[in-house]
Amino acid sequence: MPPQRIFALPRQQSLLLPAVINPFVQETKLSKADIIKCVLLGIFLVPIRGILLSLVLMITWPVAVITTFKHPLKGSVEPMTGWRRFMCRRVMAPLGRAYYFAMGFRVVVKGKQVSSREAPILAVAPHSTFFDGIVCIVAGLPSTVSRVENLATPIFGRCVRCLQPVLVSRERTDSRKNTIREIEKRAKSEGVWPQVLIFPEGTCTNRSCLITFKLGAFIPGVPVQPVIMRYPNKLDTVTWTWQGFSSKTLLLLTLCQLYTTVEIEFLPPQIPTEEEKKSAPLFASTVRRVMAEALGVPVTDHTYEDCRLMISAGELTLPMEAGLVEFTKISRKLNLKWENVQKELEGFAVKASSCQGGRISIQEFARFLKLPISPALEELFALFDRDGDGTIDFREYVIGVTILCRPANTEDVLRMAFKLFDTDEDQRITRLEFSALLRSALGVSDLNMTKLFKEIDADASGFITFAEFEAFALTHPEYAKLFTTYLELQRYQALKVSGDEGPEWPLEEALLQGPGPADQGSDSASDKKDD
Repeated sequence: MPPQRIFALPRQQSLLLPAVINPFVQETKLSKADIIKCVLLGIFLVPIRGILLSLVLMITWPVAVITTFKHPLKGSVEPMTGWRRFMCRRVMAPLGRAYYFAMGFRVVVKGKQVSSREAPILAVAPHSTFFDGIVCIVAGLPSTVSRVENLATPIFGRCVRCLQPVLVSRERTDSRKNTIREIEKRAKSEGVWPQVLIFPEGTCTNRSCLITFKLGAFIPGVPVQPVIMRYPNKLDTVTWTWQGFSSKTLLLLTLCQLYTTVEIEFLPPQIPTEEEKKSAPLFASTVRRVMAEALGVPVTDHTYEDCRLMISAGELTLPMEAGLVEFTKISRKLNLKWENVQKELEGFAVKASSCQGGRISIQEFARFLKLPISPALEELFALFDRDGDGTIDFREYVIGVTILCRPANTEDVLRMAFKLFDTDEDQRITRLEFSALLRSALGVSDLNMTKLFKEIDADASGFITFAEFEAFALTHPEYAKLFTTYLELQRYQALKVSGDEGPEWPLEEALLQGPGPADQGSDSASDKKDD
């Protein structure tokens, strides 16, 4: 009985698509009725609210100036005490509430906020809009983490100073270390400092899920009180994401609403176990899971780096969502840094430049490799196409190149592939040898063979050395995997023709193991991934 081949490719479950594909897009669609309602209400509400906001700011700014007068923000900073703290809690906080009330916000508070001794850190999620600052007002003006640039903002910069924020500077290389150190210092002050309020997601989402939490709030290993936010309004005029309405449009739409409801719920504090104190990622995951369950939303492994990749994708004329890969998961499981993924995105953009929607079909895949569609190429394409929709998106491309193609570029595999071409074993591949194998194995036309040969023959000597062959394979990893796929197909066909008894093995596993015996007992690179 010949060995059976399984074409339904088994996939590592942890690398499948997330529950929410793009948490960084907000597609609020205004109907004609919504537009008419906004215009009619806006005629009356916007001028009135504009006047009220101006009056509140006219009072707030001088109060903020007096409160922060000659109080340092850098160096040896001490928490505000005495009259300064009184001004923050008893004057600035009510003014903040008045500011949001003037904008039409109706605040609903659930749960109970604990003291800074019980939970030194407040973790707030989901972070979806610039209006989320209202949670600072409700929480009694705790410390926050803020960019240095925010202090230079007219009027609002002075108000931010009242919070005594932990300052982050993008220009200083040691800024992250200093930020973590300052958060830890305040969190372990035994109530001397007010609570530190942190949005652990680090960027705005559309509230459809909770993305990866940054670790700053969890490194100190102290109790954290989760705070969840909801905006249960019929028309969403607050969500501010990377794709959607601008901040000015959202502000105008919000001012045109009769009122905007925001719910702020304080959940019970999460006290870290001994294991979680030693592992910030574990503690962050626990807190995120508790918050996601309370919100009734899934969690994904997207992070701020996905936003950066979205921007890069747009600059490379790809759809912005093409850059979404769930960076946290991809980087952890495939051991990739942001720079590596960015480089792969540039390579993908070259391949997908002529494709619609930023997805590569098998025709474009073959065209880029300068090869015809053959069984070996179809097998390789199927390994890349993880969801079986007949196209390869960037996420599938990164996984395929890293798991399938990079391991195929070992020196042993490359030397074996080189020997396939070098039929006379003179340590170089002539054009005739190159053409003979490609024509018989993959059905490549003479025109495409000539282009490919010239591309590999870097010194234009008329033959290919192993050094040239290896250099080309390292920059074009798909070719190395293509030849191991071809060898696997040949081995399977030989076993099938001979009728030898053989084991049933999944195609993906067999191709990952390469052309050696299926029962050779060595783990593939993919098998060693913690999946």
